[in-house]
Amino acid sequence: MRVVVAGGAGYIGSHVSHRLAAAGHSVVVLDNLSTGHRNSVPSGAEFVHGDVGDPLLCRKALEGADALVYLAAWKAAGESMTDPVKYSRNNIQATLSFLDAALDRGVRKVVFSSSAAVYGEPRRLPIDEDHPKEPENYYGFTKLEIERILGWYDRLCGMRSACLRYFNAAGYDPEGKVVGLERNPANLIPVVMEVACGMRESMQVFGTDYPTRDGSGVRDYIHVTDLAEAHLQALAKLEETDASFAVNLGTGRGDTVLEVVAAAERITGRKVAHKIVGRRAGDPAELWASGEKAREVLGWTPKHSDLDTIVRTTWEAYAANGRVRA
Repeated sequence: MRVVVAGGAGYIGSHVSHRLAAAGHSVVVLDNLSTGHRNSVPSGAEFVHGDVGDPLLCRKALEGADALVYLAAWKAAGESMTDPVKYSRNNIQATLSFLDAALDRGVRKVVFSSSAAVYGEPRRLPIDEDHPKEPENYYGFTKLEIERILGWYDRLCGMRSACLRYFNAAGYDPEGKVVGLERNPANLIPVVMEVACGMRESMQVFGTDYPTRDGSGVRDYIHVTDLAEAHLQALAKLEETDASFAVNLGTGRGDTVLEVVAAAERITGRKVAHKIVGRRAGDPAELWASGEKAREVLGWTPKHSDLDTIVRTTWEAYAANGRVRA
């Protein structure tokens, strides 16, 4: 298939693009490179430099496409609570513009990178797909709104979608094919790596008074290689069944912030200086998702998502970029 990957030069998108290309698909990457890297695009893939909110450019990129994978969203939950306009413009308005261009081009298969942040504060753990959807932050709200719109597009326009809900993508390609680092990362593990590398003096731990095993927040970390495989499998499922679906991509467990810090210190052999500060607005104490439905629907099982593999492959990517200071 000819697959357009919106945001395909970014952190998750580049891993997805490489996996699609390796599976034999013809890949078109559309990316404005605001956070992505041109050298992260797989060789042989067509690259279109531009924004998903540009209708004419999107129509050009989508010409002859059979399907699209959408990963072109801002994703920092904390930032979404302080700058909701930025998230409205990109995560809702620009996404809708891109989907409209896809409909104009006759593209009817969409793999949408959603988030388990659509669920909000968990009422039960692990979170399954039937859990109430009450986002705690504006980022989660934007993802839920696009999911709802895709549901209507399915009914009214015949656009079939696979919504993949996951939390914290982490790690890097174990074979070292993708090493483009995120710019100005806000997620925990790259921030921890920057401290270990000497790029930052220290980091903040937002709250150690949660009702968790060590007081710090618990999150579900999924290796980006496992996520890339799930996107490939979701595309195949849409082709096979011509039916929309939504699944969680989760490990069914979680790691605390302090456990991540400890793992980084053990694997890198370096001290990760950190300061305990107050809780951050919109952050639930614990979040992890069940991947049972994904196993049933897609046959997907995470193979690289243990914490040590995630931290080790991230450290290797930082080393490959010359970021590890003596």
